[in-house]
Amino acid sequence: MSQHPPSLRTTIRRKADRGHYNAPSIHAIVDAAFVCQIAFNASGSVHCLPTACWRDGDYLYIHGAGNSRLIDALLAAEAAVSITHLDGLVLARSAFHHSMNFRSVAIYGQFTEVTAVDDKAAAMHAFLEHVSPGRSALVRAPSPAELAGTRILRLALHEAAAKIRNWGVEDSADDMDIPVWAGVVPLGLRASAIVAEAGCADFPPPTLPSSLQEEPSP
Repeated sequence: MSQHPPSLRTTIRRKADRGHYNAPSIHAIVDAAFVCQIAFNASGSVHCLPTACWRDGDYLYIHGAGNSRLIDALLAAEAAVSITHLDGLVLARSAFHHSMNFRSVAIYGQFTEVTAVDDKAAAMHAFLEHVSPGRSALVRAPSPAELAGTRILRLALHEAAAKIRNWGVEDSADDMDIPVWAGVVPLGLRASAIVAEAGCADFPPPTLPSSLQEEPSP
């Protein structure tokens, strides 16, 4: 990917300085996500549904049941995928200049299905490693029947754009003397205390993805 918009519909027009079109920026936002929102048109209506996601290489992956209507709809036409991480509330001295720090990505294109058994197994391995690094070596791998009953789709990240805000307050000079607190309230998705299943309390706890451990951007 380049530093330029890959297509007209990925061109960021409002606050264009916040746009990023390079692969590292887009991959980092996708890698920090566990859920994406997919917008598509099916049966004469528009839909936007959340689903689990992960990245492997230059593709975003999702999975579903063998009889999933979502899977069928995504294979029939193009879709748009969005991911957003809210990193902070930006509280200004004026109501108008309040903002949010965030990282987001929009991806366009048409999903394709992963059908080869080895490729499906590799994709599911990548999914589990995304959720808990190292866990694939500890648990039972999917059986042939489980793989056969699971459909896996992937969407190329070639037509994508990221938008990022990660700085402080942008108050007007005339508002600087207003006697009110201004600054950033950091936010982020973090893991709470783990809860072990019965009989598992003595086993080592799972490894967590780095995105659940890092401090949010200021």
